[in-house]
Amino acid sequence: MLIDAHCHVWRIGRNDHEWPAADLPAIHRDFGLDDLRAAGGPDSVVLAQSQPSERDTAWLLELAAADPIVLGVVGWTNLAAPDAPAKIAALAGYPKLKGLRPMLQDLASDWILDPALEPAITAMVEAGLAFDALVRPRHLSSLLAFVRRWPELRVVIDHGGKPAIGEGRLDPWRDDIAALAAEPGVHCKLSGLLTEAGDRPTVELVAPYAAHLLEVFGPERLMWGSDWPVLNLAGDYAAWRDTCEAWVPSAGRAALFGETARRFYRL
Repeated sequence: MLIDAHCHVWRIGRNDHEWPAADLPAIHRDFGLDDLRAAGGPDSVVLAQSQPSERDTAWLLELAAADPIVLGVVGWTNLAAPDAPAKIAALAGYPKLKGLRPMLQDLASDWILDPALEPAITAMVEAGLAFDALVRPRHLSSLLAFVRRWPELRVVIDHGGKPAIGEGRLDPWRDDIAALAAEPGVHCKLSGLLTEAGDRPTVELVAPYAAHLLEVFGPERLMWGSDWPVLNLAGDYAAWRDTCEAWVPSAGRAALFGETARRFYRL
């Protein structure tokens, strides 16, 4: 069964919508689960938040409760807020809430190491929730320190850490990702790479980065995601899946395309 470990849905102008804006006309419209099915989508999905909003997360949980295609939701709450532990405990009461995702890509590179976050992270560990790390290469060294500080927290790196594919730069991303992969609890998503490949994204540009992720994580700690509908900025659903399938030995495909996500998110 194909489990897409990273999809989005949104409604323009509702649920505290901020992104995408009108300067991205290809994706500046409502996207729902029926649109995903029409795009040739998977058997099951993990929905990831797209807005730094508790209202958005509540809406995703409503969708998940009503549609069996959604096996899990990765939501959002303000981890730095004084009441974060109580809100995390409440969210954990929803069976399909599997993790939380602060939007680290827009925050300072060392934000994740702020001691003020410790009560929230403790609450996540106690609730058995996963941590989605939406990061850029400048965050990776701080993320490594964070992972070592919280070895009991399950962490997955979204979109391979968003390497600078469009600029053709492998380093220092390559070594930083390898250091994170050396930590046994860290997982990663083979997702979002085409949209990091510049104005003319090609499979050839992305291939060395995907190969490195496969080498250091292996299919047992790497999970496939479409990052749909953001993917529409650079490609389409079926082509991205076919491309990734060609990169992975047949023995690893069941893990990459479903079992790793099922195990990591406890779906």
